[in-house]
Amino acid sequence: MGTGHGHAHGGLPDGSTAAAAHRGRMITVLCLTVGVIGVQVAGGLASGSLALLADAGHAAADAFGLVLALFAIWIAARPFSPKRTFGFQRAEILAAAANALLLFALCGYIAYETVHRLVTPQPVAGPTMLAVAVLGLAANVIGLLLLHRGQTQSLNLRGAYLEVLSDTLSSVGVIVAALVIWLTGWDRADSIVSLGIAVFILPRAWGLLREAVHILLEATPRNMDLDEVRSHLLAQPGVLDVHDLHAWTITSGVPVMSAHVVVEEERLRHCGRMLDELHACLSGHFDVEHSTLQLEPAGHASHEGARHL
Repeated sequence: MGTGHGHAHGGLPDGSTAAAAHRGRMITVLCLTVGVIGVQVAGGLASGSLALLADAGHAAADAFGLVLALFAIWIAARPFSPKRTFGFQRAEILAAAANALLLFALCGYIAYETVHRLVTPQPVAGPTMLAVAVLGLAANVIGLLLLHRGQTQSLNLRGAYLEVLSDTLSSVGVIVAALVIWLTGWDRADSIVSLGIAVFILPRAWGLLREAVHILLEATPRNMDLDEVRSHLLAQPGVLDVHDLHAWTITSGVPVMSAHVVVEEERLRHCGRMLDELHACLSGHFDVEHSTLQLEPAGHASHEGARHL
């Protein structure tokens, strides 16, 4: 004897994902970033600065990442269907993974160009480099302020925030290099800062990719302890055992769970009430709004096929 129980797919009350609430801010940051890219490329070519061009490349990765994020938000909002019961919400995680891979490729390119410039130094115009870097820093700070609140709610938004943060610190490095070149004439400072930008990006790209892969592999959400979940379910009146307990994440802010719950025989007569109590336990303690629970009498597990934890 078994019964299922389902609820909303999570996310925001209107069914959209966590990142969707900040779509307008992301569009604003995208416009700022595209404008800065044009200025940085022009300034890098005019001054001969690899650091400015590297910063422009980093900003281009930011822009592309934001485009991916906005596309993912749009496609994730498409309705569910019998063929895609969770819609396209996982698209946000795929976009975050693609974003991380893009950052890795950018780091490789910057490192290659840096080695070439260190072997064959090229003259750099410090004042022009400084002016453009300051403009880029100002735009990045505005972008950080716009994305700061939402980056704790969505992995996709967090990816965009981390990119703008690293670009902000890159701009600081470019400013320092520009001052060194302007005051001392040591052009290799430009190449060293470029390499520093690549090194700075790497751990953030790795962290973003690792989190995306964690979700794509349907691993248990990092902030959830299944032993604690099991203990809470077992503490409910009439629950004898819990097995085949699974928890995973569809997209940021949308955890789901399923389990087989062994209950006392007489409690099965009031399965609707029992399911409501169990769901209240899961949603109240673990923020799991979508759960599928199978209620079964003692001994039923011996008739089932493969079992898990």
